[in-house]
Amino acid sequence: MEPRRPLHASLTLLILVTSSHGGHLKPGPTLKMDQALLTFHNQLTEEVEVFYTSDSCYKCVYQHLVTVKPNNNNASAVISTKFPLTLQVEWTRNVTLCSWSQTYGEGGHYSVWIQMSEAASNPSCTDAVDKRPNNAHLPLLVGALSLAIIALLFVGAPYIYRRRCTSKCIRTICCQGPQYSVDNDGAQAVEAEHNTTKAKPTRLRSLDTFRGFALTVMVFVNYGGGGYWFFQHAPWNGLTVGDLVMPWFVFIIGTSVMLAFRSMQRRGVSRQQLLRKITWRTAVLVMLGFCFINYSPRDGPLSWSWLRIPGVLQRLGFTYFVLSLLQTFWGLKEIPLRANHWWNPVQDVVLYWPQWLIIILLETLWLCITLLMPVPNCPTGYLGAGGIGDNGLYPNCTGGAAGYIDRWMFGDNMYRYPTCKEIYRTTQPFDPEGFLGTINSIVMGFLGMQAGKIIIFYRGANVRILCRFLVWAVILGISAAILSKCTRDGGFIPVNKNLWSLSYVMCMGCFSFLLLGGMYFVTDIKGWWGGQPFIYPGMNSIFVYVGHSLLGFYFPFSWEMRFQESHWEWLFQSLWATALWVLIAYMLYRKKFFLKI
Repeated sequence: MEPRRPLHASLTLLILVTSSHGGHLKPGPTLKMDQALLTFHNQLTEEVEVFYTSDSCYKCVYQHLVTVKPNNNNASAVISTKFPLTLQVEWTRNVTLCSWSQTYGEGGHYSVWIQMSEAASNPSCTDAVDKRPNNAHLPLLVGALSLAIIALLFVGAPYIYRRRCTSKCIRTICCQGPQYSVDNDGAQAVEAEHNTTKAKPTRLRSLDTFRGFALTVMVFVNYGGGGYWFFQHAPWNGLTVGDLVMPWFVFIIGTSVMLAFRSMQRRGVSRQQLLRKITWRTAVLVMLGFCFINYSPRDGPLSWSWLRIPGVLQRLGFTYFVLSLLQTFWGLKEIPLRANHWWNPVQDVVLYWPQWLIIILLETLWLCITLLMPVPNCPTGYLGAGGIGDNGLYPNCTGGAAGYIDRWMFGDNMYRYPTCKEIYRTTQPFDPEGFLGTINSIVMGFLGMQAGKIIIFYRGANVRILCRFLVWAVILGISAAILSKCTRDGGFIPVNKNLWSLSYVMCMGCFSFLLLGGMYFVTDIKGWWGGQPFIYPGMNSIFVYVGHSLLGFYFPFSWEMRFQESHWEWLFQSLWATALWVLIAYMLYRKKFFLKI
């Protein structure tokens, strides 16, 4: 899921600001969020060049930063503080004087003195802090504490109110006699509620809670995540919070498809009716994606001039379509009762062997195309970002086979601002919701279907359900670790959200099983938590997602920020907008309004 473009760009590239003679600097610029000022003082008799590269950019070519003239001249540059930087000072005759890697703090002013060493005749670089940086994580800490206090108030106050007369001391003081026994009233209420619950089928609160949690984090990320890099998408390989939410959403789609379709099949809904329902929902999701993904207040509701064909809802719709077909044609209406068969411990897998066969064929297709298909002017099996990465050898190979296929199918009607563009300086468009990644999106949804099968096959045996969730999480986690070699860039198949790589799907499947299992235990088994507030957007997910995408640029959800030197205002705006959508979902829940497709 791509976040909405920020109101002001955060520069990773470093910008020349001032240059002066005699050690006196002109007034520097006003630093914005994620920026610091770095000043180089050249006390040598020769001109020097300063180059840099971001440590989050894999094997990237050094980029020119500033030229510092000799004899006590200096030059300054605004640098990004998002990721560690490696800087290198060279003489004009391409001799490296010094090189170092450092993470600079937001709002800080730093100096680097390039001079002859007193102990030796070789030049040296000495750094100093002219102005201490701001605490960039202080807004995040304050926001987290504020949310924790609000959560405690909402959870603790009702609990205290319900338990105010449970102790003997308080009951003796507040209650007049045994006829006012709060415990007895509570027991009767619980028994009545239990009887009512037995009379009608229960709804798994963990599914709505998981869906709502993923959607809430998605909304927060799409509103900028306070401007923090770890709430946004990774530049290419690796994982951030922003890379987690969409696979969770796809996983829950698979689980919901399994539970809903089995219920409809048991009620006798015909295959033709199921196919009509599948086709209708898919068409609506795809059309919603076309209409709001290409929405622009400037160009009108449908901007044909820059129509983007792939999209989030388009991928979700197609994934839902394939998963639904799998369950429609190769699902089981009833669980067969077989005894003393070798497959009983794994019947939730063996009995669905046609579905597994199709998924294995799809994944084999993804592997063959990704690793074996020749791409013009690119190495076979290339999975990099291109641009200045990989020593600048493959500048137009962004995404390898996945990018090539999408550019051939969609032309320029793709996502123009991929996450690698800023750091890797790529020039080719690349769409994270492209054709090839949709195959692994189906695989991710199928893992969610497997979670639904476990819930169905072992209904009532909660320990077995949780154990199987844990086993699947361990298997997928170990597989992801092997494929990625537990590194960001050095694995056989790196974890990459842009490509929806196999290791990424396995890693996200591991997290999904663990998270769903934890929520199932807390909400459905123990009843310790009702899923609030996430359950409310989880029950109105389409409304919240489409609504925040259409209205995200308008007040009161966002405004033009005035204080751009720190994260305070942006974080407040992100939290405020997210909280508004959760509140809207709660109000719709109270009115019993649920947008269904």
